[in-house]
Amino acid sequence: MMENECPQRIAVYPGSFDPVTLGHLDIIQRASKQFDRLIVAVLNNTSKNPLFSVEERKMLLAQVTRSMPNVEIDSFRDLLVRYMQSRQANVIIRGIRSVSDFEYELQLASTNHQLDSEIETIFMMTNPKFSYLSSSIVKEIARFQGNVHDLVPAEVEAALLDKYRE
Repeated sequence: MMENECPQRIAVYPGSFDPVTLGHLDIIQRASKQFDRLIVAVLNNTSKNPLFSVEERKMLLAQVTRSMPNVEIDSFRDLLVRYMQSRQANVIIRGIRSVSDFEYELQLASTNHQLDSEIETIFMMTNPKFSYLSSSIVKEIARFQGNVHDLVPAEVEAALLDKYRE
């Protein structure tokens, strides 16, 4: 690195994104403006039974973030801090909807900081209009053919309709 050159500011927004909601997309858009590069990292959690495969979730995220050139979509199945180190990232982005989210996320942030003190967590408050929104709620509504038009991007709405038609 040259003397006057600043290191790239790289953040990771980890999550299951099963599926990505307008609340997630709001956090992605806002975080992407704060960092040189934002990696949206789909957690491959083997203890969960997701509706969409990791590849499908990555594809949907790529579609809905295509207008954001500094957003990269990836996946991981390791410890988050180890993944962060491999990507030379030092900031974790976490969306907060409620006090209960904060309590849980604070525990995770403290643990991650214990594992690697160079990694910081930034909490972003969700837009109030999305404070009730979760992927679980979206899947439940879609499963019973409810309208999710105002909850997810159009690409995700179409994918949900296809999934529940199967």
